[in-house]
Amino acid sequence: MKNETHPNYKTVTVVCACGETFLTGTTKTASDTMRVDICSKCHPFYTGKQKSVDTGGRVDKFNKRYNRG
Repeated sequence: MKNETHPNYKTVTVVCACGETFLTGTTKTASDTMRVDICSKCHPFYTGKQKSVDTGGRVDKFNKRYNRG
């Protein structure tokens, strides 16, 4: 393998807005911590609290159009 071909890979601490912290690897050189808005501990898909957002009654319009429910 050639020297200095690959970027430096280091471990950083990820801090979520919900307070969760965990370690991950990155090539980002800015700092030793990364701040994120959402993680797997607070994301609605993973927590089971996901809501279906019906914008402008589109689901009802679809059901009415195709005679469902």
